Amino acid sequence: MRKLFTLVFFSAVLSAQAQESSATYEKYPVFDECKDKAISELKDCFDTTLRAFLVDNFKIPSVVTEEAYTGEMSFLFEVNEEGAFRLMYVDAVYNELKDELGRVFSQLPVISPPTYSGEPTYMQFSMRLKIPLEANTEPLVQTTKKVDEFTKDASDEFKKIVEERQKYANDEYSSELNIPFSHQRYALFDAALNQVGSNNHTAVKPYVYSAVADYFDLEAYNKSLSKNKKSWFGRKWWDEHMVTVKGKDYWFTLDPVADLQLGKDNSDEVDYTYNNTRGVYVRGGLGKKFNFSASLFESQGRFANYFNDFARSIRPSGGNPAIIPGRGIAKEFNEDAFDYPVAEGYISYSPSKNFNVQFGHGRNFIGDGYRSLFLSDIASPYPFLKLNTSFWKIKYTNTWMSLRDVRPEATEDGAFLTKYVATHYLSWNVSKKLNLGFYEAVVWDTSNDRGLDVNYLNPLIFYRFIEFATGSRAGNAILGLSSKFKWNDRINLYGQFILDELSIDDFFGREQNFRNKYGIQLGIKYYNAFKVDGLLLQAEFNQVRPYTYSHNTIRLNFGHNNQPLAHPRGANFREVIGTANYNYKRWFGTARLIYGEQGLDIEGDTTSFGGNIFTSEDNRPSDNGIELLQGNKASTFFADMQIGYLINPATNLKVFGNFIYRNFDPSAETTATFKNSTTWFNIGLRTDLFNWYNDYQ
Repeated sequence: MRKLFTLVFFSAVLSAQAQESSATYEKYPVFDECKDKAISELKDCFDTTLRAFLVDNFKIPSVVTEEAYTGEMSFLFEVNEEGAFRLMYVDAVYNELKDELGRVFSQLPVISPPTYSGEPTYMQFSMRLKIPLEANTEPLVQTTKKVDEFTKDASDEFKKIVEERQKYANDEYSSELNIPFSHQRYALFDAALNQVGSNNHTAVKPYVYSAVADYFDLEAYNKSLSKNKKSWFGRKWWDEHMVTVKGKDYWFTLDPVADLQLGKDNSDEVDYTYNNTRGVYVRGGLGKKFNFSASLFESQGRFANYFNDFARSIRPSGGNPAIIPGRGIAKEFNEDAFDYPVAEGYISYSPSKNFNVQFGHGRNFIGDGYRSLFLSDIASPYPFLKLNTSFWKIKYTNTWMSLRDVRPEATEDGAFLTKYVATHYLSWNVSKKLNLGFYEAVVWDTSNDRGLDVNYLNPLIFYRFIEFATGSRAGNAILGLSSKFKWNDRINLYGQFILDELSIDDFFGREQNFRNKYGIQLGIKYYNAFKVDGLLLQAEFNQVRPYTYSHNTIRLNFGHNNQPLAHPRGANFREVIGTANYNYKRWFGTARLIYGEQGLDIEGDTTSFGGNIFTSEDNRPSDNGIELLQGNKASTFFADMQIGYLINPATNLKVFGNFIYRNFDPSAETTATFKNSTTWFNIGLRTDLFNWYNDYQ
């Protein structure tokens, strides 16, 4: 970093240029040798006497002489109200020069202080000391003075800020910022976080850097990938943030971001698909406990036909043509494409090692799998407040979210309905191998002028009891249980159980009552599979009964912007997922196979078969005999393979090629639900800051 007083020690002149005081009531400090001088001569006498003292007493260090160094050093000093000299700042090539100057200043006598309007005050000066010492003949520079009796001069404040700039030291890796959540990126350190015997908690995502740093040195890993380029462009392209600024108690980085994709979908008549995202990404910190992050994206895109159709099928009320899954509401662009701006950001504050609070606009995830039955990141960003509390073997996470229902039946006077979700998740490390998690969520809306119900702001209360106390139609409460077992350092098992509603009598009577609304997830991870470092294999099974996440008050569903908050299929489905992630230096690869079945509603029939969480369960075909996959049973096979190269580890900029095959086969074909097969190939350049899901159905 460039400092205001550039240091090139000892060259030949001790310069001290003094600014002329604009005040007529100011008097210079006075050495004993100058007491008999007229007031108009005090400035020159002060300069001459100080200059002579420094030249006579300064001893050039031997290292400076031995290395034949010539140059100069700059420094600031002050004469205070008591007449004492105080050396404030020194810029020098050699520490020996700084030490010698400090020694000389410690020998300066106490003199008569400067005055303003007859009262003692202070003056600050800047000087340059040069070699040879006898050439130091220039006057002093007065850098700070009192403007009047009450106002202090701030003319050097900006200079001091510049002067305090420091070299950026990768502060993000020890910060309270979130590591941007993408499954491919998190696979890099998933094994380190799941070591047997660790007291870590892995379900709540995204992780903060400081938490991961206890188990995986991401900074050192990224440094190991360095290209060691010397040019500015080489460093910024391969290894560093575009802009870095660091001061005494602050820092921030700024990077351009992009998601540029070009592809071909064989099921569509268009010549090509594309995505054109440009944006900016800012992160920083104020002190050691407060951090902030903001990203702004401007995007246009035309996707594979099945993706476009799905985006249009969840379009909002009001005329906009689509909602891009995971991003937001879109408008038409060039007749056959979408324009969808997105903004995300948050602030993060950790008052102690036990607490972290975040407030922002983004997405969250709870679970150890590819999917989550509790809370996933598949929906559009939303405002949230999150409190993480960690102590002993416990991590307790409270999240409050403000969501929107954008369907016509939930729109009033052209405005989208606001609803709220509050969640609790308590993670408990029972032993060095076993973890249990306890989940609770409640959805409520603003009907009856309730607004933000303070009952649900309590971070400790049980929402199920509050729902009972305020009325069953006043909120929709959901319970969940999760578990993870570390078989060893290479294999762990995980699962989730979600319970929306349960009729015990009907459950054991095998009546298959509609009230039996629950889901289950089972999964396994195999790290460094078959002794191949960096290879993570994962298998997962998900199944959710009909009407889970829905409600008889249709606005109390567990969804946002026409997208489920948990599993992308909603309910009334089952699926099997197999994933392989591989990382080798800057190369990476991902392969994922998904086979799923779901019972869909039948076009033209008002009956709800339980797959669409945004319809009312009151439209069910019956109370009993509710079977999994009832309705129009459809099967989907999805294959997604990606290979790429990480260009910049600091920004996660990567180049990639992506191949997707999708086959959709419903039992009954309609105009909206029909057999189709897609082969979609993409190449792209992307700053990977979030998960792009293409497997919604």
